[in-house]
Amino acid sequence: MENENLKCVMILDETLPRGIIANAAAILGITLGKKLPAIVGQSVADKDGNEHEGIITFPVSILAGRKESIKSLRQKLFGADFSDIVTVDFSDVAQGCKTYSEYIDKMADAPESALAYFGIALCGDKKKINRLTGNLPLLK
Repeated sequence: MENENLKCVMILDETLPRGIIANAAAILGITLGKKLPAIVGQSVADKDGNEHEGIITFPVSILAGRKESIKSLRQKLFGADFSDIVTVDFSDVAQGCKTYSEYIDKMADAPESALAYFGIALCGDKKKINRLTGNLPLLK
């Protein structure tokens, strides 16, 4: 899919402390870049010849949600209608772990219904993303 038909958004729980919101956004962004390396542009040089790593080639909107709205949205994304949307989530289980092996173990014992999502990132068809998130305000 061409980048002009793609849209990426992050929906973060606006009721969380700013530090946790920032942490969730960073983790979602890193994971999204891993899942979709083609959306990251080439490295660029400034006028002095210093190299700067490439960044995503189109904007990412950061939207405000609440625990319940993020959960509802995440549940929709498990359905067949949105199976082509790349979805990355960050939950209370992930936030509470000190090691990745602990995260693996705790997630294996956590039913999805018990997860509280701090944020999710979506990337895919612009029309579908708009349909899912068009009613959400920007995070301020």
